[in-house]
Amino acid sequence: MADQPTAAQPTAKYRADYQAPDFTITDIDLTFDLHDTATRVIAVSQVKQQTQGVTSLELDGDELVLHRLEINGESWEHFEQTESGLILRELPAVFELTIETEINPEANTSLEGLYKSGGGFCTQCEAEGFRRITYYQDRPDVLARFTTKVIADKASFPYLLSNGNKVGSGDLENGRHWVQWQDPFLKPCYLFALVAGDFDVLRDSYKTVSGRDVALEIFVDKGNLDRAEHAMHSLINSMKWDEERFGLEYDLDIYMIVAVDFFNMGAMENKGLNIFNSKFVLANSATATDTDYLGIESVIGHEYFHNWTGNRVTCRDWFQLSLKEGLTVFRDQEFSSDLGSRPVNRIQNVRIMRGPQFAEDRGPMSHPIRPEKVIEMNNFYTLTVYEKGSEVIRMMHTLLGEDGFQAGMKLYFERHDGTAATCDDFVQAMEDASGVDLGQFRLWYSQSGTPVVTVSTAYEADAKRYLVTVKQQTAPTPGQKEKLPLHIPFDIELYDSKGEVIELQCNGERVHHILNVTQSEQTFTFDQVNEKPVISMLREFSAPVVLEYDYSDEELVFLMTHARNEFARWDAGQMLLAKYIRSNVQAVQAGNAVVFPENVVDAFRGALLDEKLDPAFIAEMLTLPSENEVAGWYERVDVDAIHTVLAQIEQILASALEDELSAIYHSLSQSGYSITHDAMAKRSLRNRCLAYLAYTEQGEKLVSAQYGKADNMTDTIAAMSAANEAQLACRETQMADFSSKWSHDGLVMDKWFVLQGKNPAGNSLANVRETMNHPAFSLKNPNRTRSLVASFCANNPVHFHAKDGSGYRFLTEILTALNSSNPQVASRLIEPFLKYRLYDEDRQALMRAELEQLAKLENLARDLFEKVEKALEQ
Repeated sequence: MADQPTAAQPTAKYRADYQAPDFTITDIDLTFDLHDTATRVIAVSQVKQQTQGVTSLELDGDELVLHRLEINGESWEHFEQTESGLILRELPAVFELTIETEINPEANTSLEGLYKSGGGFCTQCEAEGFRRITYYQDRPDVLARFTTKVIADKASFPYLLSNGNKVGSGDLENGRHWVQWQDPFLKPCYLFALVAGDFDVLRDSYKTVSGRDVALEIFVDKGNLDRAEHAMHSLINSMKWDEERFGLEYDLDIYMIVAVDFFNMGAMENKGLNIFNSKFVLANSATATDTDYLGIESVIGHEYFHNWTGNRVTCRDWFQLSLKEGLTVFRDQEFSSDLGSRPVNRIQNVRIMRGPQFAEDRGPMSHPIRPEKVIEMNNFYTLTVYEKGSEVIRMMHTLLGEDGFQAGMKLYFERHDGTAATCDDFVQAMEDASGVDLGQFRLWYSQSGTPVVTVSTAYEADAKRYLVTVKQQTAPTPGQKEKLPLHIPFDIELYDSKGEVIELQCNGERVHHILNVTQSEQTFTFDQVNEKPVISMLREFSAPVVLEYDYSDEELVFLMTHARNEFARWDAGQMLLAKYIRSNVQAVQAGNAVVFPENVVDAFRGALLDEKLDPAFIAEMLTLPSENEVAGWYERVDVDAIHTVLAQIEQILASALEDELSAIYHSLSQSGYSITHDAMAKRSLRNRCLAYLAYTEQGEKLVSAQYGKADNMTDTIAAMSAANEAQLACRETQMADFSSKWSHDGLVMDKWFVLQGKNPAGNSLANVRETMNHPAFSLKNPNRTRSLVASFCANNPVHFHAKDGSGYRFLTEILTALNSSNPQVASRLIEPFLKYRLYDEDRQALMRAELEQLAKLENLARDLFEKVEKALEQ
């Protein structure tokens, strides 16, 4: 389809077309008079011409009722209302603009702009939600100082919150009151926030490195105060870590977090008032798993770190989104790694890359981390922008080292604090501070797709030379047929037969273990190699690439045992698993049995019994790749064969290792619950053992006993997950018991909904449909929808891809319903359809028919339009 707009086709925007705004707003004074269905907003803006001679100003607006428009205190008639906003004409060079609008928060189901969440008011303005509040230049390069006055009923809404520091408050007639906030720092409107409601509040304080006292407040729904302590602890740890690792200090007098139930995202970094999905705030041992605790720590850190990497320096335009998100994901990953297990965190991050991110790179929505073309900006809050963006930052850190990277960060803030910057600005600061040439490296920002790195090696015994030849190639992606060689930092290590590291030398000089791969094909030569070595490559996943190398089983088992780097040990195990998953998929397709050699089982037995290893790391070693990750290895996906192979390998390992798994399971029992790393690590391995043991004769007894005795949610959900995956008889009893205990708490029930969505039983879809009638489920709540519907469609592939097309029809029904109520959530759920060309012809035809049906919807939302269009035209 062409990019020219029609009545049914939104318009694409291009990064190359960026132009600075003709006018800017230096200050805005907002007054909100809050009412459920008719909130009045008065916006008084100080506007200044930036392009001489321009007298027209276009303001964005969506679903607003205009009541008043004044320039310098007088009614202004020189304007035009359009479908997307206002055009003001015949303007002076400097003026005060007053706009009064009316909005209906209760009817706002999109959860963008100002809306009702439970009994309170809440905002979400990133990326383009502020235009649902008032007419404004809703773009990130217009930076203003915000003053906000909030008026509401005092009994119903005792807390009135906004950005910055509180500067005034008072009572009004008719039981109403007001609070005024002032943010002294320039910010774009996407960072604006407002919350009004009645909460329980957890208070603490933090003394910054310069001696300033900062008030800390976490607002939660009534009755949830006992679930906010971990979030507060994580916030304090974040503030301390950012000072110590990056030298960055918080800059306001108060830092607030509000937990809300209805939220499209995980959280939002609004300046001084972070609004969070309650999933990433609320936790205690009865309601939250260890995974929840770690997720809260990570997301609290992420949003806090945005104060500098996103707020103090923001994006010039939304094409630069990875400037703040990729950098801040890197920072939150480093935070979690410094506080917890670095190898385990790295493994979990890489699983995301090799699974869903690599799949995104192969699909119709494939895009660089800095996209060139956008129809709906919400569609580019992707794993590519966030996770791959973080990997690009990590590669810079690898190339520059910690000191060079920190020097680059310091220069970046010196140059760009208080401005809207670009990805190029960041790379330039890194280059200038370190002296490292990042010219070719910049291609990572503009080139999409996943590079494939193919390695071959040769050992010349007479010359004691070892040659490593590295080839790189990136397949064509939509809109990018030709690919250039990238600058790939390639981390290697060589081992002798005793497991000792061989020093890298060439021509008598030491060679760094990070090889700079910059050409389509390069050969690296190493001297003084006295025996044929075993090579460990792409250590720490030093670049987001697919590695192809013909390792023998013996070499992989050697690396699993001897590699100094724990990530490299895990990666060797994953490569060993991959060899036999691939060969067994072929065997199953040919009608043969699954075979898993004893020597491979022994390699994993060795890892299981290695007392020197962190239990959490052993748990990762024993975790098979997901069905979705394995699907990503194939040009044509056989969901049934993949499902069969992974299930049978799990059962083979369970049977072969039963004695060891049972012994370790019983040895790791704990009295009492704590969230120390040691306690979490032991639970992680114990519950991985239980997942395997569920397939053995003692499974029913063990799983039932753990569920009955569990004193924490981690062990409860582990037992239920084991019963679910192994389809044990106790599953139904556990599910019914859990539902009766927790139906009053949607956040806890999300864990139950996930299990229903992932249920491998043959009647899985019928069960999902029935579960949608559960009193705790609501399609209007993004968390509930993601937990049940996304779990089925995205993480239960063998049933979603049922040959009768029933799973596809179900997803279309859900997408059709959400298209009008919450298109942003719909846009996330459609992802499984976008990969339809990877499946057999019958499934392709069924999925394409559903996409064509969606394309015919009247008023198809831009969020869905863009993805449906790209999928059908690929």
